[in-house]
Amino acid sequence: MSPNAELRSFLEIPYDQLEELNLEAKQKRIDRVPFGKVQEERLKYLRDEKRIKAVTVCFTDLEGRLHMLDYDKKFLLKSADNLTFDGSSIRGFSQQAESDLRLGIDWPAFYWLPSDVFGPGKVLVFGQVQERDGSPYTADMRGRLQAYRNELFEKDGTVCHVAQEIEGFLFQGRDAERRYHETSKFDFISTGGYYHSLPGDALRRFIDSAAEVQRAMGFANEKDHPEVAPSQFEMNYAYSDSLIAADQVQLYKLLSRQVAAQMDLTACFLPKPVAGVNGNGMHTNISLNKKGTNVFWDKKNGGGGDGLSKVGWTFINRILSNAQDICLVLNPSVNAYRRLDPHFEAPNQIKASAIDRGSMVRIPLGNEKSARVEVRSVAPDANPYLAIYTILRTGLEGPIVEEDETKRSRTRFLPDNIFDAIRLFKGSKFAVDLFGEAVHGKYAEVKTAQAERCPKALGVQVKTSEIQFHHEVTNQYLWSLF
Repeated sequence: MSPNAELRSFLEIPYDQLEELNLEAKQKRIDRVPFGKVQEERLKYLRDEKRIKAVTVCFTDLEGRLHMLDYDKKFLLKSADNLTFDGSSIRGFSQQAESDLRLGIDWPAFYWLPSDVFGPGKVLVFGQVQERDGSPYTADMRGRLQAYRNELFEKDGTVCHVAQEIEGFLFQGRDAERRYHETSKFDFISTGGYYHSLPGDALRRFIDSAAEVQRAMGFANEKDHPEVAPSQFEMNYAYSDSLIAADQVQLYKLLSRQVAAQMDLTACFLPKPVAGVNGNGMHTNISLNKKGTNVFWDKKNGGGGDGLSKVGWTFINRILSNAQDICLVLNPSVNAYRRLDPHFEAPNQIKASAIDRGSMVRIPLGNEKSARVEVRSVAPDANPYLAIYTILRTGLEGPIVEEDETKRSRTRFLPDNIFDAIRLFKGSKFAVDLFGEAVHGKYAEVKTAQAERCPKALGVQVKTSEIQFHHEVTNQYLWSLF
């Protein structure tokens, strides 16, 4: 035992106990245990548990990048109601003249962490970005989703359930994305393909390790496997409340990257990091539950039909009617439009189908519990809070455009490049109504800045600039050079 180990006694919890703790915390969120009661429990726990040294507080910027601040536990206990940070340092947040923002703590969104992956003596909680006066900050899409989720429940007991299937690639070497400008290529670690990998190979070891962490953090795992493309993976877990589901997307990517880095590998969630093979998607499954009943299910259509209710079909029609207006939200990067390529099962057709995987909306086989709508045209680099908020509000409130009978048989397509997507987004009255003029303008601005640093024509080769200036890859220093 090293001298350091003898001197320190930080919290380390076995995986089975972690799973119990995190599932219990998750259930309290699902049951909507009052915030004040949970806050009191968490503060007492932090005071009593002497082996915790720091609390990691997370928030997500407008583009979807996760930010983390570690607060000393003793400081946090004294100052939890007065945390501030410089919002002007975060792209898409406040201007320099109004830089100070507050950071509240969403105590129910509390996670115990595997110490071998995140370090001993730490717990994690999600934050709420606030204005200087403590009111919700409009560009914090987690707060916007949370408010809308609460509004639906308070109105008539509606709960939105979401499950996302997030694909990623595993590449040789650490920081492979940041070093792409040196190599101009990504190196696969496996060429096994769909469902195929040997028990001891690097891809399988990564999936097994990441799935263990995922399970310990209360995700309620379902299945995991290699995907169609070489070195591609997917780890599925159970559906949950919309806000929990969005939080889990951020944690899924975080833990995948951390596990990969410990293996000297890179977990990559670019939509299309390698030309010529299938890209990464984040298929988003949504259903609405009202007082214990899945309102997307129609028993009459269940026997051999699509099983979807009129409410479900109206939800779909609203999404299809506004598909081009919201495409930039669901596909927010230059690289994302490589994925919308019809040669690789791309969901770029503005239509719904039970079987056609080229459709942007699929109706999976379901029953009274699992009937749902699957929006397939969501990229894994999308801000999950922004994406779910957009899909949910569009499906419930979006205008339905009646098609001209003469055009009904024509297939419509999503934009095939980010410049067209930006133009459609900027010109959309619905998008302005959805986000408000200020947030709509900020989002268009940061996406335009990213796009203008890249070639307009995608071509067949993945360009260095579309990796270098990607919002999940680049850093503040690099952007400040331009």
